[in-house]
Amino acid sequence: MSDRVEASVLEISELTKRFGGVTAVNRCSLALAPGRIYGLIGPNGSGKTTLFDCITGLIVRDGGTVRFRGRRIDGLPPHRVAALGVGRTFQVIRVFPELTALENLLVVSRRDRDGALRRARELLAFVRLDELAAEYAGNLSYGQQKLLEFVRVLMLGPTVVLLDEPAAGVNRTLLNELLAAIRRLRDEGRTILIVEHDMKVVMGLCEHVFVLDYGEKIAEGPPEEIQRDERVIEAYFGR
Repeated sequence: MSDRVEASVLEISELTKRFGGVTAVNRCSLALAPGRIYGLIGPNGSGKTTLFDCITGLIVRDGGTVRFRGRRIDGLPPHRVAALGVGRTFQVIRVFPELTALENLLVVSRRDRDGALRRARELLAFVRLDELAAEYAGNLSYGQQKLLEFVRVLMLGPTVVLLDEPAAGVNRTLLNELLAAIRRLRDEGRTILIVEHDMKVVMGLCEHVFVLDYGEKIAEGPPEEIQRDERVIEAYFGR
Protein backbone atom coordinates (compact mmCIF):
# COMPACT_ATOMS: atom_id res chain seq x y z
CA MET A 1 0.00 0.00 0.00
CA SER A 2 1.35 3.46 -0.90
CA ASP A 3 2.21 6.13 1.67
CA ARG A 4 -0.50 8.31 0.16
CA VAL A 5 -3.20 5.73 0.85
CA GLU A 6 -1.96 5.20 4.40
CA ALA A 7 -1.98 8.96 5.07
CA SER A 8 -5.47 9.45 3.63
CA VAL A 9 -8.60 8.64 5.56
CA LEU A 10 -10.59 8.58 2.30
CA GLU A 11 -9.08 8.07 -1.14
CA ILE A 12 -10.95 8.03 -4.44
CA SER A 13 -8.92 6.80 -7.39
CA GLU A 14 -9.90 7.02 -11.08
CA LEU A 15 -13.61 6.92 -10.18
CA THR A 16 -15.90 6.77 -13.21
CA LYS A 17 -19.67 6.75 -13.53
CA ARG A 18 -21.67 6.69 -16.75
CA PHE A 19 -25.39 7.09 -17.39
CA GLY A 20 -25.99 5.71 -20.85
CA GLY A 21 -23.78 7.70 -23.17
CA VAL A 22 -23.11 10.43 -20.62
CA THR A 23 -20.03 10.24 -18.41
CA ALA A 24 -21.06 11.98 -15.18
CA VAL A 25 -17.76 11.35 -13.37
CA ASN A 26 -14.63 10.74 -15.40
CA ARG A 27 -11.58 9.13 -13.75
CA CYS A 28 -11.77 11.40 -10.73
CA SER A 29 -9.17 11.05 -7.96
CA LEU A 30 -9.28 12.75 -4.55
CA ALA A 31 -7.38 12.13 -1.32
CA LEU A 32 -8.63 13.42 2.05
CA ALA A 33 -6.35 13.65 5.07
CA PRO A 34 -7.74 13.30 8.61
CA GLY A 35 -9.00 16.35 10.45
CA ARG A 36 -9.43 18.76 7.55
CA ILE A 37 -12.30 20.55 5.80
CA TYR A 38 -12.42 20.12 2.03
CA GLY A 39 -14.60 21.77 -0.59
CA LEU A 40 -15.92 20.21 -3.78
CA ILE A 41 -17.10 22.81 -6.29
CA GLY A 42 -18.04 23.06 -9.94
CA PRO A 43 -20.82 24.26 -12.22
CA ASN A 44 -24.23 22.61 -12.13
CA GLY A 45 -24.07 19.16 -13.68
CA SER A 46 -20.34 18.75 -13.10
CA GLY A 47 -20.76 15.46 -11.20
CA LYS A 48 -20.43 16.51 -7.57
CA THR A 49 -23.50 14.77 -6.14
CA THR A 50 -22.90 11.75 -8.39
CA LEU A 51 -19.44 11.47 -6.87
CA PHE A 52 -20.98 11.52 -3.36
CA ASP A 53 -23.47 8.83 -4.45
CA CYS A 54 -20.65 6.60 -5.69
CA ILE A 55 -18.56 7.08 -2.53
CA THR A 56 -21.47 6.17 -0.25
CA GLY A 57 -22.73 3.23 -2.32
CA LEU A 58 -26.02 4.83 -3.33
CA ILE A 59 -25.17 4.14 -6.96
CA VAL A 60 -22.72 1.64 -8.44
CA ARG A 61 -19.59 3.07 -10.04
CA ASP A 62 -18.39 1.93 -13.47
CA GLY A 63 -14.69 2.11 -12.66
CA GLY A 64 -12.11 3.14 -10.11
CA THR A 65 -11.80 2.53 -6.39
CA VAL A 66 -12.88 4.08 -3.09
CA ARG A 67 -10.81 3.37 0.01
CA PHE A 68 -11.67 4.31 3.57
CA ARG A 69 -8.79 3.95 6.01
CA GLY A 70 -7.04 1.84 3.40
CA ARG A 71 -9.97 -0.55 2.96
CA ARG A 72 -11.89 -0.72 -0.29
CA ILE A 73 -15.52 0.22 0.23
CA ASP A 74 -16.64 0.53 -3.38
CA GLY A 75 -19.35 -2.01 -4.03
CA LEU A 76 -20.63 -1.96 -0.45
CA PRO A 77 -24.28 -1.00 0.16
CA PRO A 78 -24.98 2.41 1.77
CA HIS A 79 -25.72 1.03 5.24
CA ARG A 80 -22.37 -0.77 5.34
CA VAL A 81 -20.51 2.35 4.23
CA ALA A 82 -22.29 4.39 6.91
CA ALA A 83 -21.56 1.78 9.58
CA LEU A 84 -17.85 1.87 8.73
CA GLY A 85 -17.71 5.61 9.33
CA VAL A 86 -18.66 7.57 6.20
CA GLY A 87 -21.79 9.69 6.72
CA ARG A 88 -23.55 12.11 4.39
CA THR A 89 -26.37 14.59 3.98
CA PHE A 90 -28.40 15.24 0.83
CA GLN A 91 -29.35 18.26 -1.27
CA VAL A 92 -33.00 17.68 -0.44
CA ILE A 93 -33.71 17.51 3.30
CA ARG A 94 -34.71 14.04 4.48
CA VAL A 95 -36.02 14.52 7.99
CA PHE A 96 -39.02 12.62 9.32
CA PRO A 97 -41.60 15.44 9.67
CA GLU A 98 -44.01 13.51 11.93
CA LEU A 99 -41.28 12.60 14.44
CA THR A 100 -39.87 15.02 16.98
CA ALA A 101 -36.37 16.42 16.59
CA LEU A 102 -35.18 14.01 19.28
CA GLU A 103 -36.89 11.02 17.65
CA ASN A 104 -35.28 11.89 14.30
CA LEU A 105 -31.93 11.22 15.92
CA LEU A 106 -32.95 8.16 17.92
CA VAL A 107 -34.36 6.38 14.87
CA VAL A 108 -30.88 5.96 13.33
CA SER A 109 -29.00 5.02 16.50
CA ARG A 110 -27.53 1.58 17.15
CA ARG A 111 -26.83 2.31 20.84
CA ASP A 112 -28.82 1.16 23.83
CA ARG A 113 -31.71 3.50 24.63
CA ASP A 114 -30.00 5.35 27.47
CA GLY A 115 -26.83 5.82 25.44
CA ALA A 116 -28.82 6.91 22.38
CA LEU A 117 -30.83 9.44 24.39
CA ARG A 118 -27.70 10.89 25.94
CA ARG A 119 -25.94 11.21 22.58
CA ALA A 120 -29.01 12.65 20.84
CA ARG A 121 -29.40 15.35 23.47
CA GLU A 122 -25.68 16.16 23.25
CA LEU A 123 -25.95 16.59 19.49
CA LEU A 124 -29.07 18.74 19.66
CA ALA A 125 -27.22 20.98 22.12
CA PHE A 126 -24.22 20.92 19.76
CA VAL A 127 -26.29 22.88 17.20
CA ARG A 128 -28.44 24.70 19.79
CA LEU A 129 -31.64 22.78 19.00
CA ASP A 130 -31.94 21.26 22.47
CA GLU A 131 -34.91 23.47 23.37
CA LEU A 132 -36.74 22.10 20.31
CA ALA A 133 -36.13 18.43 21.12
CA ALA A 134 -39.87 17.73 21.57
CA GLU A 135 -40.96 19.74 18.51
CA TYR A 136 -42.09 17.88 15.39
CA ALA A 137 -39.42 18.12 12.72
CA GLY A 138 -42.01 19.27 10.20
CA ASN A 139 -42.62 22.38 12.31
CA LEU A 140 -38.98 23.43 12.33
CA SER A 141 -37.71 26.10 9.97
CA TYR A 142 -35.81 25.05 6.86
CA GLY A 143 -32.52 26.01 8.46
CA GLN A 144 -33.32 24.14 11.65
CA GLN A 145 -34.18 21.05 9.61
CA LYS A 146 -30.77 21.34 7.91
CA LEU A 147 -29.09 21.44 11.32
CA LEU A 148 -31.17 18.45 12.43
CA GLU A 149 -30.17 16.41 9.39
CA PHE A 150 -26.55 17.38 9.98
CA VAL A 151 -26.48 16.07 13.56
CA ARG A 152 -28.51 12.98 12.64
CA VAL A 153 -25.56 11.93 10.49
CA LEU A 154 -23.34 12.33 13.56
CA MET A 155 -25.39 9.83 15.58
CA LEU A 156 -23.41 7.01 13.93
CA GLY A 157 -20.07 8.62 14.84
CA PRO A 158 -18.67 9.03 11.33
CA THR A 159 -14.99 9.70 10.73
CA VAL A 160 -15.73 11.31 7.36
CA VAL A 161 -18.78 13.53 6.78
CA LEU A 162 -19.97 14.42 3.27
CA LEU A 163 -22.21 17.51 3.21
CA ASP A 164 -24.22 18.22 0.05
CA GLU A 165 -25.01 21.95 -0.14
CA PRO A 166 -25.42 22.50 3.61
CA ALA A 167 -25.70 26.29 3.25
CA ALA A 168 -28.46 26.34 0.60
CA GLY A 169 -31.55 28.19 1.80
CA VAL A 170 -30.25 28.67 5.35
CA ASN A 171 -30.51 32.12 6.90
CA ARG A 172 -27.31 33.82 8.03
CA THR A 173 -27.82 33.21 11.77
CA LEU A 174 -28.40 29.48 11.41
CA LEU A 175 -25.67 29.25 8.77
CA ASN A 176 -23.17 30.67 11.24
CA GLU A 177 -24.27 27.98 13.74
CA LEU A 178 -23.75 25.29 11.12
CA LEU A 179 -20.32 26.57 10.08
CA ALA A 180 -19.22 26.76 13.71
CA ALA A 181 -20.39 23.16 14.24
CA ILE A 182 -18.44 22.00 11.16
CA ARG A 183 -15.29 23.65 12.51
CA ARG A 184 -15.80 21.97 15.88
CA LEU A 185 -16.07 18.61 14.12
CA ARG A 186 -12.78 19.30 12.36
CA ASP A 187 -11.21 20.20 15.69
CA GLU A 188 -12.35 16.79 17.02
CA GLY A 189 -10.39 15.12 14.21
CA ARG A 190 -13.23 14.47 11.74
CA THR A 191 -12.78 14.96 8.00
CA ILE A 192 -15.43 16.95 6.13
CA LEU A 193 -16.02 17.20 2.38
CA ILE A 194 -18.53 19.87 1.36
CA VAL A 195 -20.35 20.38 -1.93
CA GLU A 196 -21.36 24.03 -1.93
CA HIS A 197 -22.26 26.76 -4.43
CA ASP A 198 -21.82 29.64 -1.98
CA MET A 199 -18.23 30.64 -2.70
CA LYS A 200 -18.02 32.81 0.42
CA VAL A 201 -18.74 29.70 2.49
CA VAL A 202 -16.25 27.59 0.55
CA MET A 203 -13.44 30.12 0.62
CA GLY A 204 -13.96 31.01 4.27
CA LEU A 205 -14.40 27.48 5.60
CA CYS A 206 -12.43 25.01 3.48
CA GLU A 207 -8.70 24.37 3.75
CA HIS A 208 -8.41 22.62 0.39
CA VAL A 209 -10.75 22.73 -2.61
CA PHE A 210 -11.36 20.30 -5.49
CA VAL A 211 -12.96 21.56 -8.69
CA LEU A 212 -15.00 19.39 -11.09
CA ASP A 213 -16.08 20.28 -14.61
CA TYR A 214 -17.93 17.87 -16.89
CA GLY A 215 -17.12 15.09 -14.43
CA GLU A 216 -13.37 15.68 -14.45
CA LYS A 217 -11.21 17.17 -11.72
CA ILE A 218 -9.68 20.26 -13.30
CA ALA A 219 -8.00 21.80 -10.26
CA GLU A 220 -7.29 21.41 -6.56
CA GLY A 221 -5.50 23.43 -3.95
CA PRO A 222 -5.90 26.06 -1.22
CA PRO A 223 -8.90 28.39 -1.68
CA GLU A 224 -6.76 31.41 -2.51
CA GLU A 225 -5.11 29.53 -5.38
CA ILE A 226 -8.40 28.15 -6.69
CA GLN A 227 -9.87 31.67 -6.92
CA ARG A 228 -7.05 32.68 -9.28
CA ASP A 229 -6.95 29.48 -11.36
CA GLU A 230 -7.73 30.26 -15.01
CA ARG A 231 -9.28 26.83 -15.58
CA VAL A 232 -11.71 27.40 -12.73
CA ILE A 233 -12.59 30.88 -13.93
CA GLU A 234 -13.23 29.50 -17.42
CA ALA A 235 -15.41 26.67 -16.07
CA TYR A 236 -17.63 29.09 -14.14
CA PHE A 237 -17.72 32.11 -16.40
CA GLY A 238 -16.50 31.06 -19.82
CA ARG A 239 -19.56 29.24 -21.11
